[in-house]
Amino acid sequence: MIELDHTQVRKTVQVELECKSTSELLPLTEILGQDRAVKAIKFGLEIKEKGFNIYVAGPPGTGRKTATTNFLSEIAKTMPTPSDWCYVNNFDDPLRPNALRIPAGKGRKFQKDMDKFVEEMKIALSKAFESEEYGKRRKEILEIIERESNELSRRLNEKAQNEGFILQRSPIGILMIPVIHGKPLSEEEVLNLSQNLRKEIERKRLGLEESLRVASRQLRDLQKKADEEIKELNRKVANFSLDPLLKGLMEEYSEIPEVKEFLEKVHEDILNNLDSILEKKGKTPEVTFPLPFLQEDPTKRYRVNLLVDNSNVKGAPVIMELNPNYQNLFGKIEKEAQFGILTTDYTMVRGGSAHRALGGFLVIPVESLLTNPYAWESLKHTLMNERLEIEEIGERFGLLTTKTLKPEPIPFDAKVILIGSIELYYLLYNLDLNFRELFKVKADFDTTMDKNEENIKKYASFICSVCMKENLKHMDRSGVSEIIEYSSRLASDQDKLSTWFANVADIIREANFYAAQDGAELISKRHVVKTLEEKVYRSNLIQKKIEEMIDKGILLIDTEGEKVGQVNGLSVVSLGDYEFGRPSRVTATVSLGREGIVDIERESKLGGPIHTKGVLIISGLLSERYAQEKPLSLNARLVFEQSYSGVEGDSASSTELYAILSALSNKPIKQYIAVTGSINQKGEVQAIGGVNEKIEGFFEICKMRGLNGKHGVVIPWSNVKNLMLKEEVVEAVKNRMFHIYPVRNIDEGIEILTGVKAGKKFPDGKYEECSINDLVQKRLIEMAEKVKEYAE
Repeated sequence: MIELDHTQVRKTVQVELECKSTSELLPLTEILGQDRAVKAIKFGLEIKEKGFNIYVAGPPGTGRKTATTNFLSEIAKTMPTPSDWCYVNNFDDPLRPNALRIPAGKGRKFQKDMDKFVEEMKIALSKAFESEEYGKRRKEILEIIERESNELSRRLNEKAQNEGFILQRSPIGILMIPVIHGKPLSEEEVLNLSQNLRKEIERKRLGLEESLRVASRQLRDLQKKADEEIKELNRKVANFSLDPLLKGLMEEYSEIPEVKEFLEKVHEDILNNLDSILEKKGKTPEVTFPLPFLQEDPTKRYRVNLLVDNSNVKGAPVIMELNPNYQNLFGKIEKEAQFGILTTDYTMVRGGSAHRALGGFLVIPVESLLTNPYAWESLKHTLMNERLEIEEIGERFGLLTTKTLKPEPIPFDAKVILIGSIELYYLLYNLDLNFRELFKVKADFDTTMDKNEENIKKYASFICSVCMKENLKHMDRSGVSEIIEYSSRLASDQDKLSTWFANVADIIREANFYAAQDGAELISKRHVVKTLEEKVYRSNLIQKKIEEMIDKGILLIDTEGEKVGQVNGLSVVSLGDYEFGRPSRVTATVSLGREGIVDIERESKLGGPIHTKGVLIISGLLSERYAQEKPLSLNARLVFEQSYSGVEGDSASSTELYAILSALSNKPIKQYIAVTGSINQKGEVQAIGGVNEKIEGFFEICKMRGLNGKHGVVIPWSNVKNLMLKEEVVEAVKNRMFHIYPVRNIDEGIEILTGVKAGKKFPDGKYEECSINDLVQKRLIEMAEKVKEYAE
């Protein structure tokens, strides 16, 4: 019988820092314990081919998000700063604004330059068109046209008089009124004239009408000529004012052809729309219109909408989008409500985080992405087409057909990094065919790392980072050692450290609180221990209630004496953020029959599939070991007593087997020793989870009733390296008041529990006389013969 000593049940650490506390250490600047993930991320970042975006897989709390963004930030510093992006008016199709790529940092300057240009243009045009010289030249043109018009009118009137008519203007045009003897005739008087005279008047009127049409055409030509001359004058005056302003801009942005083209179109548009610009400039503020589009400033279309501004970015951008809804990712087209009418234009186009990430990295939590309607589909659309489109959500998915803006798409060249669980990765990989084509790189974040001297030092640097970043008290050597041991406890491995850094950081924060209460300069071991104790105390109400019920005899657990067919099994109760172990009584009864082993939990539909598998393994083991000559002829019933909420897992399969062996051999089992461990059909005891919690759960019951030096637990040998028990349990083991027995097979376990040899098997198939195996075999043979007799 092998028993562990106190040095084997908790691997203590004495951190040898080269300083008094973490305040003298350098903060951690690398991803700790994730070499595999780092290598995968590096590969994903360096490969430029389409589809090699990255999925960072790992459970929350392992630092996957913080570590990834910090790692990306370091890489981004070495990369060139990407271009700025602007939207400007498309003068050919205002509903489709043009996108301009501008060197990094010049986008805001270009926007300000255009704003300045617009204001200076307004002032320059106002001065030019209000100048005395312009007024004089315009007046000359109008006077010339007026003189020619007057001369044309004079000649027409003279001809009309010679023909016996006078011309009179009216709302319906020019009237030709006949005159006889100097007197204008009314229509009635014309009708009273002789027929010959009326014919003569009509003949002259027709001739005069032709002359009137010719004159009207000449007048229109004169007006057109006046308009053209004034327009030409206006263009010359405007050009004279605009040229100095535009020349400076052309020189400033001479290396950007798209900007030069835009400036040329601005120039031409101003010349073509001088009337509306000057009219707007001269409008008095008292004049208002009920419709908002009538109030729009015509010079607004020359301004620049800065979509992506990298003026303050050094290197490539790293954008973390924590709320990845459609608009936050891909932008939106804002609208303005005036007098009940919604209006928009290119200046109201807003970019999203995908635009800000251009040329860099876009990091998205995949859980949040999938819960936002349309965001996932739109991201796939963007990655597949390698371009960003800003459009109404209803427009993209065919829900709206209203006329709206369709800004020019922008090439998408960012690397997308999704952060999520491994379960979601496999779900997307298997159910979404596009996913595997777009996210070809998986970076797995591990939950543990090796516990070696180098990693312990890095862990201390991590503690230093947390303390410095959050302005906490620093930690001395004893505190660091306790954190390292707690990390091994989290990892459930003496040779590993946990990478659940969020959990560890919370312990540091809480320990800082107790250190402050204590008035201590540094966080030490006692503050960390108090933190862990208080953390348990806040969560262990149900555990204490169960212990109280055991103490009062409501839940039946024996910790003294020996009984046949009854074993104390150990299980783990999980309550979300807290897990604890509790003992459960497992009993077995045997009788004649052919039903074999009956799992009462399964029959009552309280047993899970893995538990059922464990019971079936017991059947296989019994058959191989004891039924080579005669078939198993027994009814054996197994049950977890007072279990009402279901049983799952195979970690009690060894416990159940021990109960059956005890019942068959009629040898009592020590009730002061509890058992955990699963088995295979060959009788080997296999590792289980939650070994620390299970041991401590039974220890608490024994302590409550008084330790007598006999209490202990049988565990799988392969779980020894997982032991990181509380110091209270370690002390009890050291003082031989509590015992931990590791076993490799059921023979070792049954010997500890019964005090009787298991018995070796001889070549003839029999076992050592009076051993457990011998008694079981004989009992089964006896039962088989009796069943046969009854059958006959």
